[in-house]
Amino acid sequence: MSKKFLSNKYKKSISTPMGEVVELANKYSDIINLSLGDPDFVTDGEIIEKAFIDTQNGCTGYADSTGDPELIEEIKSFYNDSYKYGVNDGEVMSVVGACHGMYLALESIIDDGDEVIIPEPYFTPYYNQIELVRGVPVTVETKEEDGFRLKAENLEEVITEKTKAIVINSPNNPTGACLSKEDLIEISKVVIKYDLVVIADEVYSGFSFVEKFFPIGSLPGMKERTITLGSFSKDYAMTGWRIGYVIAEKYIIDCIRDINEGICFSAPSMSQRAAIHGIRNRDKILSPMAQEYKKRVEYAHARINKIPELSVTKPQGTFYLFVNIKGTGMSSVEYSKYLLEKSKVLVIPGIAFGENCDDYVRIACTVGVLELEEAFNRMESAVVSRS
Repeated sequence: MSKKFLSNKYKKSISTPMGEVVELANKYSDIINLSLGDPDFVTDGEIIEKAFIDTQNGCTGYADSTGDPELIEEIKSFYNDSYKYGVNDGEVMSVVGACHGMYLALESIIDDGDEVIIPEPYFTPYYNQIELVRGVPVTVETKEEDGFRLKAENLEEVITEKTKAIVINSPNNPTGACLSKEDLIEISKVVIKYDLVVIADEVYSGFSFVEKFFPIGSLPGMKERTITLGSFSKDYAMTGWRIGYVIAEKYIIDCIRDINEGICFSAPSMSQRAAIHGIRNRDKILSPMAQEYKKRVEYAHARINKIPELSVTKPQGTFYLFVNIKGTGMSSVEYSKYLLEKSKVLVIPGIAFGENCDDYVRIACTVGVLELEEAFNRMESAVVSRS
C-alpha cells in the first residue's frame, strides 16, 4: 500500500514489539492475557452512580481549561494532607490521562535537541514522546541485581550540557521497583546540582507494598523543579474514563494549558466528576485493590521462580513482574511468541521497554490468582514440552 500522504518521519513503521505481540492474540482462542496493564476491577459503583447523577444534572459541557474546580481542590488537598507537598492555587491541571500529561509537560519544557534521561527499563511511550517534542532520549540502565532501582551515581554519569530533564517512574512499570526516600534524596542532590527538571510519573503511587509511597517533589528544593503526573486509571480502576492530572509551578501549568487549547481544551467533564467522587473515597476504594494486587504478585513471584529457565525479583509495587528469561536461550520476542503458541499465555517482550531488556518479559497480574495459577501451569508445561 502506498504511503505517499504520510509525513516522511512516519513512513517507516513505528510499531513496537508490544503492539505486534498483542495483535497476534487475535489469532488464538482461550488466551490468558497477562500483557496490558488494564485492571480487571470495575470502577467502584459509587463513583459510577454519582458521576451519572452529576451528568444528569448538567455536567455535560466543557470544563474549565485547567479542570473542574472541585477536582483541582481535591487533588491539592490530597497532596498537601498526605505529603505536605505545598501545592498552591494554579499549580494543578486535569488532563486526559497521564500520557496526555506527559506529552504536555515535555512540550512545555523541551527545546529542539534537549536531552531527557529515562531510566531503563522504561514505560514504552516515554521514548516516543520525547522524540515527538524534538528532544533526545538518553537512557540510563538499571540492573536487576540492584532491584532495578536508579542509582544517583549512574544518573550523574549520563548528564551532559544538553540535559534538561529526567523522568522518574516509581513505583515502576515494567519492573515493580520502588525508589525509597533515601534513593530520592540522593537523586535530588544530582538534579539540583545540575539544575534539571524532574518529570515524576506517579501513576502507581497507590501500589507501593514495602514502604509508604514518597513523592520526590516533596523534598526540599524539589517542588519548583518537579512536574508530577498522576492518574485515576490504576489507583481507582478508571482506565476507560481517561482522566489524570499534572502538578507543577504555575508558569508551567499556564503554558501547558495554552498548549492544550490546540489539542483538546479540557478533560471530559463527566470523567472529572467521577474522579472527584473517587478521590473523596480513596482509602475505601484503593485498599482492597492494593491488597489483592499484593497477593497476586507475591503468588506470581513464588510460582515463576519454580519454573525452570525463569526467575524474577520480588516487585515492591505495581502489579507487574519483569521476568528473567535468559535460561530459555530465546529473545524476548521469540519467547513471547513461543508462550502464545504453546501455552496461549500472552506477555509483553522486554525489548519493548528498552534495548537492554531483551532477556526479560513483562507479566501483568491483572487476572485473579486462579487464572494466574492456570497461566503458570501452562508455562511450566511448555518448558517440559520443549526439553
